Amino acid sequence: MERRSFLRGAVIGTSAAAFGGTLMHGAAYAAPAQPGAGPYGALGAADANGILLPAGFTSRVIARSGQTVPGTSYTWHSAPDGGACFADGTGWIYASNSEINPSGGASAVRFSSTGAVTGAYRILSGTRQNCAGGKTPWNTWLSCEEVSLGYVYETDPYGVNAAVRRAAMGRFKHEAAAADPVRKVVYLTEDETSGCFYRFVPTTWGDLSAGTLQVMVAGTATSGSFTWQNVPDPDGSPTVTRSQVSGSKKFNGGEGCHYANDTVWFTTKGDNRLWQLNLTTNTYELAYDDSLVPSGAAPLTGVDNVTGSSSGDLFIAEDGGNMEICVITPDDVVAPFLRISGQSSSEICGPAFSPDGKRLYFSSQRGTSGSSSAGITYEVTGPFRA
Repeated sequence: MERRSFLRGAVIGTSAAAFGGTLMHGAAYAAPAQPGAGPYGALGAADANGILLPAGFTSRVIARSGQTVPGTSYTWHSAPDGGACFADGTGWIYASNSEINPSGGASAVRFSSTGAVTGAYRILSGTRQNCAGGKTPWNTWLSCEEVSLGYVYETDPYGVNAAVRRAAMGRFKHEAAAADPVRKVVYLTEDETSGCFYRFVPTTWGDLSAGTLQVMVAGTATSGSFTWQNVPDPDGSPTVTRSQVSGSKKFNGGEGCHYANDTVWFTTKGDNRLWQLNLTTNTYELAYDDSLVPSGAAPLTGVDNVTGSSSGDLFIAEDGGNMEICVITPDDVVAPFLRISGQSSSEICGPAFSPDGKRLYFSSQRGTSGSSSAGITYEVTGPFRA
């Protein structure tokens, strides 16, 4: 994924370069000829599942909270949240968190090579408000507790090994994690209004039982250089981790996190921003900010979980907003990819692609009723860009 800054010219459904606009510097905004039409085209009418999709795409319901997963005897968890996919022979697995407190935890659904559901099971229990997380290169799922002094748990999506609490990764209000196999670290977001951005440096790559927690240190500007400093007391006691290092960069509600090609992207929900860290130059910049788009015209609001596709596109789920998953392309197009209708009291969580990139999984955390017991997990299939 090439280095880019969507803020410098991203408008609804087209590249702002066509209009000569540069939103970062306050240039004039011009709406595209086809509002909302991104690389996949405009959204069609809602399908039988209430999802608006571009032409050529279809959806199906995989699971509903409190009901058995079709084709299995397993009851799906409440408030499905962050998720990831894992190859499983000729099939794959989708792991999903449960953002309830108490209980929480995570479950998984197993698929055959044709996409048929072949099993579902629990992979983590007895934890609290498991929100987002991240996939490791050694095929485990990091499930993060979004509570004060929360932990990261390393789980086995294949359902063989017991989950393990990874205390060395710090105790704070965890949100998402993203593994960087080049620098051999794991990046971590913190869901606090004055939260920090961290990285965990394992003593041995592939083993998260020991290592060093570090925090990003930078100025107050929206771009510049940054460094890392060790967090003296990762257990967050008696002083919380975000207050231990002078000069640590503060972010307003850290959410989703994604690594690709020497770049890490993460979102902040308090100000509807997407941030970009360029790891080869140790610089950061603001990549998207909906406040710089005219009121009511921003294609992406309520930023939350983020994932990437093989084409270099980013897919960002909305917590609220228009209940959309929006796509941001390498050439600065920002547009809705899908929208869930009739679920305005919910949020979209856990976007993740199947290993072959042909299916996108995600959940509506509270479904049509707005209750955590009414979550719905979906699959969308279609001609995703390679």
